[in-house]
Amino acid sequence: MHHLFSAYAGGGTDTRRQAYALLLLGFVFLIVAWLGMFNSYSVGVLLFGLGMLGVTPLNPRRFLSAGWLTTMLGVATFLMFRHYIPNSQIIAAHILAIGLGLLGIAWMAHRGYIGTGALTPGLFVVGLGIVEFLQAAHLTPTTLTPFALSLWLPGFGLFVLGLFSLVTSGRTETQSLD
Repeated sequence: MHHLFSAYAGGGTDTRRQAYALLLLGFVFLIVAWLGMFNSYSVGVLLFGLGMLGVTPLNPRRFLSAGWLTTMLGVATFLMFRHYIPNSQIIAAHILAIGLGLLGIAWMAHRGYIGTGALTPGLFVVGLGIVEFLQAAHLTPTTLTPFALSLWLPGFGLFVLGLFSLVTSGRTETQSLD
């Protein structure tokens, strides 16, 4: 049976390259955010997801599912804050985005890019639900929404993911040698 895409079997070198790419992307977004460019375009969540997707060719198992789901939610968020989606359809747009994200993740599991028992997508959706609940109850800082919509989110988020990947890349190499 011929597969268009094959499962990834890369090593620690690709993981380190992915970590360096995430650090570089995060640094670039932080510089652009600090300069005040594009902060009023509501693209933070979308660029955070696209940043994760951008580094997945180096190691698809690491951030493909989270990047895909975040990108889908970022598209819905961007369309909502640009008023392309009416206020009465905001919940439906987010449910549709989560559904498209989960369909993509099911395809990734079917193709072998991620394990079928991956918890990250479920934890991501639960975390997002908790943040949305706290925000609706006015229990989050007032700066949370502007932060999430600006370039500060992809800057800090990608930089932290890069640091996390760099720290855990050594552990992946030693485990694969056993």
